Amino acid sequence: MASYLDILTILLVFFISVALKSQAAPPPKPAVVVPPATVENPLAGLEKRLSKTGLDVKLERRGVVISLPQAILFDSGDDHVSRSALPVVKQIADELRAIPNAVTLIGHSDAMPIHTKRFRNNWELSAKRGLSLMEMLTSEFDIEESRLTVSSDGPNRPAASNATAEGRAGNRRVEIVIASE
Repeated sequence: MASYLDILTILLVFFISVALKSQAAPPPKPAVVVPPATVENPLAGLEKRLSKTGLDVKLERRGVVISLPQAILFDSGDDHVSRSALPVVKQIADELRAIPNAVTLIGHSDAMPIHTKRFRNNWELSAKRGLSLMEMLTSEFDIEESRLTVSSDGPNRPAASNATAEGRAGNRRVEIVIASE
């Protein structure tokens, strides 16, 4: 009986000391919060710098979108980037090298059906145009291929009406989307 009471007394003293220590502990220090203004956004100013070059540049939820019309990059019905487009592509590549963001190249076409020996439809043409631009960016301007993604929207996301020649011309484009994250 005596040893049982000794054990209960020791346990009581132990729990009281633990309770007192937990009450006497100083409050935790608040975490250091870095204000958002100190975190530098790599896309800050990119839209303005590229707009000064005369390119069609927009800031959207998905990131900075540079729309390059077919007339700048390609001959009609072709997927080879023309040599006259090199200065424009170089300006964009210089900006891409300065930031780490992922980049998507999206090929678009008008709704006029195409069927040639090389392309069965507009999807293939617009996909190949995106691939050609990617190959140029990686081989001639040293943009890391791992940062680039190529997709094709074909005629499905027109920028203008396909009812007019002007509208169709505006729909034949490659968009370079620099991701916001």
